[in-house]
Amino acid sequence: MGILLWIIFGALAGWITSVIMKTNSRQDTIMDIVLGIVGAVVGGLLMGMVGQSGVTGFNLYSLIVAVIGAIVVVYVVRLVRK
Repeated sequence: MGILLWIIFGALAGWITSVIMKTNSRQDTIMDIVLGIVGAVVGGLLMGMVGQSGVTGFNLYSLIVAVIGAIVVVYVVRLVRK
């Protein structure tokens, strides 16, 4: 995917994750984008560990993988902060 698609994809995945994890009021759009992109990488690694494909493009499956990865990132950050 091109850089512009990664930014759009990251923003969407990060925003969905921030709504699910109730962090929407504490972070801005840039943080949503970063969270979504990092989540896509983490989600891809996790899916690779269980034998599935990771982020494959701009589609629903990849969005779900990115959101799962971003949820894991938020959860780990919460654990580390406590």
